[in-house]
Amino acid sequence: MSSAPTARPSIAAWRSATFTVFGVAGITIATLLARMPALRDHLDVDPGQIGLMLAFFSGGSVLGLAFSGTLLHSIGARRIIQIGMPTIAVALAGIGVAGEVLESYATTAAVAALFGAAVAVTDVATNVEGAAIERETRRTVMTTLHAGFSLGTVLGAGLGALAAQLGISIVVHLGIIAAATLVIAFVVPRWIPAVVADEGPKPTMAQRRAVWAQPQTILLGLVVFAFAYIEGAANDWLTLGLHDERGFTEAGAALMLGVFTAAMTVGRLVAAPIIDRFGRVAVLVASALLAAAGLSLLIFVPDTWAVVVGTIVWALGSCLGFPLGLSAAGDDSSTASTRVAAVSLIGYVAFFAGPPLVGFIADSTGILPALTIIFAFIAIALAASPAARRRGSVAAPTDVFSDPEIR
Repeated sequence: MSSAPTARPSIAAWRSATFTVFGVAGITIATLLARMPALRDHLDVDPGQIGLMLAFFSGGSVLGLAFSGTLLHSIGARRIIQIGMPTIAVALAGIGVAGEVLESYATTAAVAALFGAAVAVTDVATNVEGAAIERETRRTVMTTLHAGFSLGTVLGAGLGALAAQLGISIVVHLGIIAAATLVIAFVVPRWIPAVVADEGPKPTMAQRRAVWAQPQTILLGLVVFAFAYIEGAANDWLTLGLHDERGFTEAGAALMLGVFTAAMTVGRLVAAPIIDRFGRVAVLVASALLAAAGLSLLIFVPDTWAVVVGTIVWALGSCLGFPLGLSAAGDDSSTASTRVAAVSLIGYVAFFAGPPLVGFIADSTGILPALTIIFAFIAIALAASPAARRRGSVAAPTDVFSDPEIR
């Protein structure tokens, strides 16, 4: 691993490095999901089995999150990122080998679990770094940082569509992305400072567990849980649903996943002044309603224009819930990393429960009709959104990449 510079990185370098780590996570996840139709064909499985395999990815994520709080207090967020990114790269390449070369469903699912664990632990550490940036700059930057993830998914989905169109094999495609991830993993962490897990004395295990008993933790967890499901359902099932039930080619379906992630990126990049004016709660409520409208178009109107418009509106409704929930979890510097880890764990349960639930319903109804289950999660988001009301003294959000240097 590259050693840290002797001088602490500037705020601008810290922000950019954190933004990049988010982007790498987006690229790797979107790369896998964009090639899911081809992976399914190599493994010769039905939607229910694909859902179960995605549940292994989510199960690995939940397992990683369960240990993330302890790891944060033991080795710190920066060290987790240094270890997690190479693990992500190795696991992504392993999925390609297991799926296309070995054509082993069990091996692919097992490596997907490792991939999920590495992504999840790295994600929590990156969000802890984002919360620390917010506190140091006294600006809300989490939505802009999460735009890095969205930009990564746009790039990953676009490259996935191109690879599918050109007939590039899964193992070659995933291997190239994994190699690029390894290079970034050895360079970028040097610009991320070691962040103290929580301000004040190191909390005991009992104090960390006590965070779970606080109503705000549970409610913020529900916000992140609901929006993770609303967003994750598109990532897991949009390509297969459009390919199987709307007549899209594999490349066309992957391109629509790119449209979804592009719309999410735009929403996150332009959200700051809207949040500044109307507040987190109003934005979360509006987001849930937008997601419902877009999903309704996609499911119930079988025209191409409805697929495109519905995908864009669904994305705009999905894009802010996850980062705003985690931003609210980091408001209090004395419990920031403990609460971020707890809220993330609750949120990732959606990724664990979502794929098999939709997959099992889809075996009887088809994929797009099965997505109506998302309306229940939209209702949860609406009910829990008031918990994200701003606490503490963090200033109004702004676009951190256009700000002057803050020291």
